[in-house]
Amino acid sequence: MSIRPVTHETLAQPTMEGAGVHLHRAFGFHNPEQMDPFLLFDDFRNDHPRDYMRGFPWHPHRGIETITYVLAGTVDHADSLGNTGALGAGDVQWMTAGSGILHQEMPQGNAKGQMHGFQLWANLPGHLKMTAPRYQDVASRDIPEITDDDGTVVRVIVGKFWGKTGPVDGIAADPQYLDISVPAGVKKTFKVDTHKSAFAYVFEGKGNFRDASRPRGVLLEKELRGQEVNIRDMSGDRTLVQFGTGDEVTVQAGDHGLRFLLISGAPIREPVAWHGPIVMNTDAEIRQAISDLRNNTFIKPAH
Repeated sequence: MSIRPVTHETLAQPTMEGAGVHLHRAFGFHNPEQMDPFLLFDDFRNDHPRDYMRGFPWHPHRGIETITYVLAGTVDHADSLGNTGALGAGDVQWMTAGSGILHQEMPQGNAKGQMHGFQLWANLPGHLKMTAPRYQDVASRDIPEITDDDGTVVRVIVGKFWGKTGPVDGIAADPQYLDISVPAGVKKTFKVDTHKSAFAYVFEGKGNFRDASRPRGVLLEKELRGQEVNIRDMSGDRTLVQFGTGDEVTVQAGDHGLRFLLISGAPIREPVAWHGPIVMNTDAEIRQAISDLRNNTFIKPAH
């Protein structure tokens, strides 16, 4: 057994997408090899409807899969194939854009006006980029949730973990997507396939992924007895944690606990040609996609 070392930690950066949605981007658009097979990760979290209500109007996707996980509020969606629906708190949508789809996503806040969710883009290998589009909409009640003896809670969205299998299947990158809550002061180790790229994204509390022993930065308040805390040891809200190779990830939760996503997938290792929401292998394929959009031939007939 080998613990994956932390290779890089960065804070998600504020940006704006769609028709003026304020969000934080953990990675995307700059170095497609960085997180292969994953391309982009956004944290859309707002307490003010003015910052998200204009949503993401009609736009195309080709050559990728988009994964939307909602924690608060709802996301209404519709597409060029006639599909419509709404994702509520705890729901997941895994959309395989494949050969091409036009869709829109319009967020709505909860009773307090709050909206929170994540969107991850996963690449498709060349032989699947022009596959037929499909959706997997999963209700919160259908996502397995496991509580360990120490109070750690894991929601298994994709992949197998602790004897449970997530409801989303047939994904090219063979990913694992876990929503993990670790109680205050608990040290926990999670298995990760050694052949997969992996990252964690912290969105509540603080913790330390760098060392299997308890770091200075996450001593509980009752243990400090006036000692100075080095908070630089901890990963906090909106922190992306990238890992090196190994088959385990270890985290030590801070004095208020920790909640994070742990996501891994098999690298595709193919050339990437990227133009906004269209990701192909070559520039010629990008030009073809743009031509298809102009000529109204972007949506391919079902075979």
